[in-house]
Amino acid sequence: MSAAAALVFVGRLMLVALFMPSSVIDKTFGFAHAVRQAQEVFKPRALAVGAILIGLIVELVCSLGILTGVADRACAFVIGGFCLLTAFLFKPFWAQGDFWADPDGRGRSLFWDFMKNLSLAGAFLLIVVGTDGAGLAPFLDSPLASSQPYRTHP
Repeated sequence: MSAAAALVFVGRLMLVALFMPSSVIDKTFGFAHAVRQAQEVFKPRALAVGAILIGLIVELVCSLGILTGVADRACAFVIGGFCLLTAFLFKPFWAQGDFWADPDGRGRSLFWDFMKNLSLAGAFLLIVVGTDGAGLAPFLDSPLASSQPYRTHP
């Protein structure tokens, strides 16, 4: 593996490390806690369980796709959307009422978590569109194709 390919791998590994193994392990071994947390948004327990199971699948499958380069653009699109949904559903800093009043309050803490999710979504968007100026065309033309992240250029 070339040095450039190794750096791409390390960058992608750092990008998905939050999800796999970290969040996958946390949700697996703390499933009941994860469901209770999901019930803050999805009140019926069955819906919360479904949301956690979908989250587990997204985090595991999409992380593996991004690491291996298999359908990595589609995986980045899905997990980027997952980050956006998570930000808006679980990090509502605007609803706390203490954002400006208390620098140590819940609103400020959620704001930074919201921004981290937004930043992650942006990083995944870079995998979707690439950095070569081609934009969305390669993804739209063949959404399940690999971006060939470890290909060496002559």
